[in-house]
Amino acid sequence: MKPMEIERKYLPLDLPANLNDYKCHKIEQAYLNTAPVVRIRKQDDEYFLTYKGGGMMAREEYNLPLNEKSYYHLREKADGNIITKTRFLIPLEDGHTAELDIFEGKFAGMLLVEVEFSSIEDANSFVPTKWFGKDVTNDGHYHNSYLSKIG
Repeated sequence: MKPMEIERKYLPLDLPANLNDYKCHKIEQAYLNTAPVVRIRKQDDEYFLTYKGGGMMAREEYNLPLNEKSYYHLREKADGNIITKTRFLIPLEDGHTAELDIFEGKFAGMLLVEVEFSSIEDANSFVPTKWFGKDVTNDGHYHNSYLSKIG
C-alpha cells in the first residue's frame, strides 16, 4: 500500500486567542521540482526530503531523512521561493490536530490551516471549527509548491 497524505486546507478567519500555549515548529522548505513535488524541509533541527504525487486532498507522500549538510547542499539547487513559516499544532475536540501555518518572509501575513486524516471518508465527514474559514482543499493556489513559483 502506498503512503498517502490526506488533508483538508482552510483560510482561517482569525487566530486562537491562546496561540502561544500550543506546541509549534519553525519550518523552512524549498522545492527541487513541482510536478511531481520534490521538496526539502528543515523543521526545527530535523531535515527531510519529500516526494508528493499528484492530487489535491489525497496524494502519495514519501518522507526521507536528510542531514544538515545534505539539506543545505540541496537548498542551493532549489527553484523559486524558499517558504518559511511557524506551524502551531492545535488539538481539536474530535481528536484531530489543526496545523496552523503563519507564513513569514515573502508571504508574511498569510495564514493556512491544515488537518490530516487517516482516510478519505474521515476527511469528507470532517466538520471544521468556525475559525477555520474558507475550505481551499481543492484550490492548488494554496499548495506550498505553487507558492514557491510565484514571482
